[in-house]
Amino acid sequence: MHEPERPSESGLPDGARWTRVENDVSGTATGPVVQLGALYGDLHVHSTAPSAAQAVTGAVEGRRFVRRIPARAGCFQDRASIGLPIEETLGVLTGLGGVGKTQLAAEYARRGIASGDVDLVVWVAASSRDAIVSRYAEAGVEFAGADPGDPELAAELFLGWLETTPRRWLIVLDDLTSPADLTGLRPPAEVPSGRTVITTRRRDAAVAGLGGRRVEIGVFTEAEAHAYLHAALDERLADDVTGVVADLGRLPLALGQAAAYMLDQDVSCADYRRRFADRTKRLADLVPASDALPDQYHKTVAVTWSLSIEAADAERPTGLAGPVLELAGVLDPGGIPTAVFTTQAARTWLGHARTVDTDAEWEELDADTAHAALRRLHLFSLATIDSGTVRVHAVVQRAVRDHLPPGRLGDLAWVAADALVDLWPDGGREPDLGQTLRANADAIDRCAGEHLWTPDEFHPVLAVAGNSLGFIGQVSAAATYFARLHATAAERLGPDHRFTLGALGSLATWQGESGNPESVPIARRLVADRQRVLGPRHPDTLTARHTLARQLDLVGDPADAAAELDQLLADRVAVLGADHPDTLTTRHNLAANRGEAGDATGAVEVFEALLVDTERVLGADHPDTLSTRHELARWRSAAGDPTGAAAAFAQLFADRVRVLGPDHPLTLTTRSELALTTGLAGDPAGATAALESLLADRLRVLGPDHPDTLETRLSLIVSGAEDGPPDGIAEVEVLLGDMLRVLGPYHPSAWHTCAYLAVLRGGPGDPMVTAADELLAACLRVLGTDHPDIWRIRTQVVLSRSEAGDAVGAAEAYEGLVSDVARQFGPDHQNTLRARRELARRHALAGDAAAAVAVAQQLLDDRLRLLGTDHPDTLASHADLATYRSLTAAPEAST
Repeated sequence: MHEPERPSESGLPDGARWTRVENDVSGTATGPVVQLGALYGDLHVHSTAPSAAQAVTGAVEGRRFVRRIPARAGCFQDRASIGLPIEETLGVLTGLGGVGKTQLAAEYARRGIASGDVDLVVWVAASSRDAIVSRYAEAGVEFAGADPGDPELAAELFLGWLETTPRRWLIVLDDLTSPADLTGLRPPAEVPSGRTVITTRRRDAAVAGLGGRRVEIGVFTEAEAHAYLHAALDERLADDVTGVVADLGRLPLALGQAAAYMLDQDVSCADYRRRFADRTKRLADLVPASDALPDQYHKTVAVTWSLSIEAADAERPTGLAGPVLELAGVLDPGGIPTAVFTTQAARTWLGHARTVDTDAEWEELDADTAHAALRRLHLFSLATIDSGTVRVHAVVQRAVRDHLPPGRLGDLAWVAADALVDLWPDGGREPDLGQTLRANADAIDRCAGEHLWTPDEFHPVLAVAGNSLGFIGQVSAAATYFARLHATAAERLGPDHRFTLGALGSLATWQGESGNPESVPIARRLVADRQRVLGPRHPDTLTARHTLARQLDLVGDPADAAAELDQLLADRVAVLGADHPDTLTTRHNLAANRGEAGDATGAVEVFEALLVDTERVLGADHPDTLSTRHELARWRSAAGDPTGAAAAFAQLFADRVRVLGPDHPLTLTTRSELALTTGLAGDPAGATAALESLLADRLRVLGPDHPDTLETRLSLIVSGAEDGPPDGIAEVEVLLGDMLRVLGPYHPSAWHTCAYLAVLRGGPGDPMVTAADELLAACLRVLGTDHPDIWRIRTQVVLSRSEAGDAVGAAEAYEGLVSDVARQFGPDHQNTLRARRELARRHALAGDAAAAVAVAQQLLDDRLRLLGTDHPDTLASHADLATYRSLTAAPEAST
């Protein structure tokens, strides 16, 4: 940087002179500068005689200062990721309160002084116009000989002095609250020897117009946050720095106060995290006493942002920024769709909150007004809005929640949940939006979950979030979700509450869709509970029976499923009528069941009749009508007419695009069937091309882990193998690993892939036994030996061998399985007891009745000990033992 000529003493007020001092900043000796105080910042002028300015600025041992540069923070981080070259005029530093804007401006000033590029620093606390004028006036008295009795004139004279002095000056306007406060007070911008730096939380156009480079200051980087805490804490306390960094979102202010608290209280990072997670504690409880706060962090986090909130609330639309921030405070800090704040639920509550908080007259808010209030938060750096997403720092959210009036948190939780339900796309559409909404539902649950429950119900968002997992293909995750929700509902609402039973029904549904055979007993329990609570002809009871039939079909029991559907159809006709949509749905499932049982031609006939009635009752474009057309075409292909099926799918695809759009999951499903029937109709090349295009669209719309995407990958592999074997089995193995990871070991797609892999390997023996072995090997590789589902998969391997005629091998394999189950779950766990019962049966099937008796006797003894004499499982063991003993006695009787 060019160094201007050193000024003469005539540039100073009468009676004062500049002195050359050697100043050590960060260990570096410097040239001619204004002397700094012990804390890197007292701006001094050496004086040989008192002056009038002493009355304004005060005197310390004959030296006077204009304003101290804030002390460097302990364990100061250089923020190399931002970059602060002294050669460049910074202009404006913007960002959330607490990110370190003041510290960075002070460091910029220190570097300028240390390098000799700055002679004079005037530090101005710019929180108001009066504060700015006051500081300028002090400098005007000091440097321009102004009259201290007229601050406005003194400030004006100082600005004029800045235009003419050859001295290299830096003006720092710290924490500018309102750009309007600088009207007529902006330092001259075209002076080569001068620089101005402004720190502010504002982001509006008025700030952008202040000139200079604008730098958005964010939180620490991961490395900076870790370095700060490791430097601030001794090794004994720094046991979970990563966790504290994550909890506090790398916010410098929060990290500084957390470090001070841990040192003051002598608590470790792990203990601090435990206290921070305790929702009964406020942030104010997690800072040291005021006299122990580090100097650079003398304001608590709540105080730091309160003025910004008040300022934002005061601007139009008045009284809304605060309530909007409160609503954001219970949602996901990682990203909230802006549309949440313009839903009917949000706008109604915001209008009510403004009325309560400001005594204003209530009025219905429109979407533009709600968006304008949200924009206020952005302009004051309390939130960031980018590409339709709102982000609010997690510590800001916590501070806002800490200061809510009584009862407000519950209202906010319910309103936010209402807004999410209003936005949720149906049927798995827009999976990215669904994922964002689930993250926000989880956020509500974490900070205010108890308020989503009343004595009579839980908020629908809890069910919607769980079902959305299933709709996007995460069926195992959906089942796990509803297992937890059902347990909580049973505890809070009672086991027979309609919401509890609804969660049980969803649990059965998603377990069935994942292929888990446990869905059948759960569905039977649901039917029994609803019959007992509601009666056998209640619509909810009929729905439970429909769920049971579906589970029977999914686990490979089409005969029992058909019997259940036959009776259900008769009851639905009697209760609801022949044209009720639920009755038509039962007919639909019964027709599909007929096809799955091997009667494709009969399924076509039933679907043709059903289509006439569905279209008459619901209309040609109703989703159920389109679904019936889909099934009719599918079974037409299975019945030997792929050409006719392809033509039907082509027409259905056009109609689904028109009604649902090209990216709807059902539209993509029809495209899949169209591609497959095209290949069956004699155009394998066309089928492959169609599947490649479909895979690209499913990846884009549904993501790589959706079951439909995975199934398309399998179809494409099979289609590409029509001209010969694929290049290698590795591609199928990778696909199988992905299916197991996402869908779990019971999903039909995983079994289909294993069966195809067995065929590709072409080994000896039954392909289904080989497929079961393939599945077990893949599960062990992907899930690990101790995964809770491994024992069930090993059971399937045993069953496959037994069905292939190897009863002795199956019994031997089951011996090892029982040992592993007992090791994993414990000897008295119900899974271990069930496995031991199956082992006895396997010994009997293998012809070893004596071994069966020995196992059954020991099992009976343990069940008597654990369950008592009248438990159904104990009675079943009595019956098993009698049966096996009769087998051992049979040879003697015949003799």
